[in-house]
Amino acid sequence: QVRVMESGGGSVQAGESLTLSCTISGYTFSSCGMGWFRQAPGNERVGIASITASRRTTYTDSVRGRFTISFDDAKNTLYLQMNNLTFEDTAVYYCAASGFPGVVFGGCNFKNWGQGTQVTVNP
Repeated sequence: QVRVMESGGGSVQAGESLTLSCTISGYTFSSCGMGWFRQAPGNERVGIASITASRRTTYTDSVRGRFTISFDDAKNTLYLQMNNLTFEDTAVYYCAASGFPGVVFGGCNFKNWGQGTQVTVNP
């Protein structure tokens, strides 16, 4: 059984940085890998970054150049380094492992969600 758990959210001022972490167990890194998603109030859950087994990364336009996704094999932990945060980045952030059926991002399906971690950016 795949289990994921996010941490690292919080409340910051615009322009500041945060790093989210996601520990995973019971998962074998597939070609689609893992991803970070976010859901703002009243909106759908959308993908923002993903990383494959070969460490190829994909970003949505709104975060490219500001966010960096990475995976530490030794710690079985997925990270999302978020720099220059804006009010529009406020959301609950989720990590997910690839699986079908699921939310589509970067041509892959993702499911196996964690409980999410709240990121609030104050303008």
